[in-house]
Amino acid sequence: MARTVRLVNSKISFFIVLLLTGDISTRYAANNYTAELLKETKLKMNKSPLVLKRYDNITKSDEDQRLYRGLELSNHMKILLVSDPKTDKSSAAMDVNVGFLSDPKEVYGLAHFCEHMLFLGTKKYPNENDYSKFLSEHGGSSNAATYLDHTLYYFDVIPDKLSQALDRFSQFFIAPLFTESATEREINAVNSEHEKNIPNDLWRLDQLNKHLANPDHPFNTFGTGNKDTLLRIPKENNIDVREKLLEFHEKWYSSNIMSLAVLGKESLDELEEMVVELFSGVSNHNVKSPEWKTHPFTDDQFQTIVYVSPVKDVRNLNIIFPTEDFTEHYKSSPSHYISHLMGHEGPGSILSVLKARGWSNSLVAGNKPAPRGIGFFAVAVDLTEEGINHVDEIVELVFQYLNMLKREGPQKWVQDENRDIAQMIFRFKDKESPRGYISSLVHSLQEYPMEDVLYANYMLNEWRPDLVEDTWKNFVPEKVRISVIAKKFEKDLDEKEPWYGTKYRKEKIPDATIQRWKEAGLCPDLKMPEKNEFIPNDFSLYPIDEDVTEFPVIVEDTALTRVWFKQDDQFLLPKANLMCDFVSPLAYLDPLNCNLTHMLVQLFKDALNEYAYAAELAGLKWELINTKYGLILGIGGYNNKQHIFLQKIMEKLTNFKIDPKRFNIIKETYVRNLKNFAAEQPYQHAVYYLTVLLTEHSWTKQELLAAVDQMTIERLEAFIPQILSKMHIECLIHGNANKEKALELVRIIEDSLTSSMNMSPLLPRQLLLNRELKLEDGCQYSYEVKNDVHKSSCVELYYQCGLQSKENNMKLELVAQILQEPCFNILRTKEQLGYIVFSGVRRSNGVQGLRIIVQSDRHPNYLDSRIEAFLDSMLTQIIEMSEEDFVKHREAWAAQRLEKPKQLNALTNRFWSEITTQQYHFDRANVEVAYLRSITKNDIIEFYKEMLSSNAEKRKKLSVQVVSVAEGGAGLNSTENSHGTCKSSVINDVTVFKSSHEMYPLVQPYINITRKGNKCKL
Repeated sequence: MARTVRLVNSKISFFIVLLLTGDISTRYAANNYTAELLKETKLKMNKSPLVLKRYDNITKSDEDQRLYRGLELSNHMKILLVSDPKTDKSSAAMDVNVGFLSDPKEVYGLAHFCEHMLFLGTKKYPNENDYSKFLSEHGGSSNAATYLDHTLYYFDVIPDKLSQALDRFSQFFIAPLFTESATEREINAVNSEHEKNIPNDLWRLDQLNKHLANPDHPFNTFGTGNKDTLLRIPKENNIDVREKLLEFHEKWYSSNIMSLAVLGKESLDELEEMVVELFSGVSNHNVKSPEWKTHPFTDDQFQTIVYVSPVKDVRNLNIIFPTEDFTEHYKSSPSHYISHLMGHEGPGSILSVLKARGWSNSLVAGNKPAPRGIGFFAVAVDLTEEGINHVDEIVELVFQYLNMLKREGPQKWVQDENRDIAQMIFRFKDKESPRGYISSLVHSLQEYPMEDVLYANYMLNEWRPDLVEDTWKNFVPEKVRISVIAKKFEKDLDEKEPWYGTKYRKEKIPDATIQRWKEAGLCPDLKMPEKNEFIPNDFSLYPIDEDVTEFPVIVEDTALTRVWFKQDDQFLLPKANLMCDFVSPLAYLDPLNCNLTHMLVQLFKDALNEYAYAAELAGLKWELINTKYGLILGIGGYNNKQHIFLQKIMEKLTNFKIDPKRFNIIKETYVRNLKNFAAEQPYQHAVYYLTVLLTEHSWTKQELLAAVDQMTIERLEAFIPQILSKMHIECLIHGNANKEKALELVRIIEDSLTSSMNMSPLLPRQLLLNRELKLEDGCQYSYEVKNDVHKSSCVELYYQCGLQSKENNMKLELVAQILQEPCFNILRTKEQLGYIVFSGVRRSNGVQGLRIIVQSDRHPNYLDSRIEAFLDSMLTQIIEMSEEDFVKHREAWAAQRLEKPKQLNALTNRFWSEITTQQYHFDRANVEVAYLRSITKNDIIEFYKEMLSSNAEKRKKLSVQVVSVAEGGAGLNSTENSHGTCKSSVINDVTVFKSSHEMYPLVQPYINITRKGNKCKL
């Protein structure tokens, strides 16, 4: 075949010469002959024995400019190719249609361990970090995940390096090494990952569900694995885990159950040539993807209730029914029909009635993750303090809603409405980032016909009421399983799940209760939802203004309001975003005011939810959050009916009345959330306390809790008109709008506030941002907090590098780029300090620095010493780095910074960040990358020596140590505690520490702009 193609190509070359030099008749003949040869060449290529099928009929969105092709190789691997000549990142993902349910019973966690090990060297690329190093040097990143029945691997990289990255990637599935040294070390990483998850209630409940399944069913397993399952138990049973890995990979990593998706700038033909060459070598072992037709819960396991004690103070009710696997019915999706109705949040819904009775704040209904062949349908209810006492009534309410649905029968108008919304979303689908897009698509190749892989989740073009009825026939009391999660049960629990230690008690539901649910009848408060009036009916685009600008510009500026506007001339979709910053010094004046602002936001969102839910279903999103500076309101999505929605929001806000019952419930939830912070991951504690130490103005969670008792309805009622009557409003309108429309939206906001609140503007100094504490040159501070929830400890080392500027930003970011991969490789892969290892730039209030975080079972003192040793070694590496490698890193970071937002929302957020930080540097990426490309290796060495080296004069180090004093924690280990040499000045009192330091000045605006609030008249 190759010889024939070369001969044909040589003939083509000869006739191209004739075309250029011959007379008219000769050229005509040559032209015909060339066309025939090209046709013959293409025909022969299309008949390549390595490609069994091609699919060029893949349904895509009308707005999608990418090109698609499906392939099935001769080894039966399914492939989706995506050509995007304008992409600034390429990406690939592989889905292996086997997961941890296929682990051998004697080695739990083997599939997950295999996923880890594939990153650590192949026969062609034996260095453990070759893959990650290559991606890091070329603007890329990677990850992987193991699920019940499949395993996903994915990466992205700069477009010019796709072929080389794919070559390394393909070797995962052809010839991994699984070296003995890496095998032993990586078990520690898996164990650390498991220990990170032990205090996580979602992981605990998921594992308990598996534990309670039929012991003879593969669903009854432990998918993550740990040192016991991967080291101790196999050794005791004379099992060689490395041999088991090789066997697992040899058996299951078979091309016929793999799917690959690749996105690149190359043409489809070029992408095809690339992947065929690299992936046709993956072996086909002719295995069949496992499928589980038998349900993991037997008849005697239904009609049961399980009481569970959580780590956090949460209260939840889960109601679960068995279902079939409905994947093949994606065109009608009966489970989507039911989940849409049961999870509805409008008037007449289950949630609406639960909230009215004071029993719940939220409800979610729908399919739970399940392996191929079976399904679970769950209704998950968040319970209030009162709701926990009404579990039986809540379950009865669910059955009453089901009875109402069954009485009404399947309604075609509901399916039609869902279909119209889904197809509207597909039609105007935002372009996604390559890595996220490809990794989300690749599993669809396993589940849907090739022509439908893009469209399957949006189709809903078949109406199958019979399938809807078949589905809810199983939603009966005889087939229910219930779990109730709350701290109140802790003392009454008599069993413990073995891998996470979750305490529980399992009981059979009394026959009388089952009978009561069977005879539940109807509830008059429950009804079908109204038709959705928010579905857009106008998708027209505003004509592009003649004076359209590249970046946002101010179109109105008064003492009360500043309006930024940017008409979209890039994405050209019928969507727009409105962002409003309501700035008020009252919002964060003291802990009480901070609490009151939070309560206003939560109560308002709660009160508007029934109305807003229909808008959200129709693609009109909204959010209201409280910040240190006030409130931020955001509305985004289809612009057709945004003004109606905004009018309702402002009308409700300016006439807001507090429901005393909801006030008490939401206050209690807020208090629980503040207390539950203790159970967050240690690295989250480190990040939080570093912010407390460095930010000029910050109330701690303890201070907020201490002020909760002062938070009353009366105080909140007095507070609302105060905060709404004196503020400054800064807005950004970005998307499908013109200036007139933008100002019309802002006028709705202004008129609502000025007419009902008699609003007045703020003074300029009331609009200043917080500043950041300035550490002194040569300092080395440490701050220690204890944690008794997690076994893991954590350290965050922060090296402050001064104010943001073009020069400082780029030097610091380039250093972080150079450090990132070796930091992970050395501290996590080689030294096995912990699963969570992170390095990068920290920015806050215009000040920045390098931070390195390690969460580990080792003491923070030891982690501190290892990070310092790493930083010392990296200076030598940078000095010895070749110019070629330095330029690779510089260009890799340039590519990262120049990657364009793929969606309107992403670009809006980029603009909004510049506005809220008052820096207004909208062209930051281009300006800073231009400077980046002028930075030399010597510049970086000097910066490193000045700011980061252990003996640097200007080095400013702050170490936050979260020390575990839980059972088995490093804080109880005296040997670990004394390890390392710590010369830090210990911070014992945060207030004293902050009062003894000056603050950095604020970064001045990039553009010449009048300070907000400087206008003297409205």
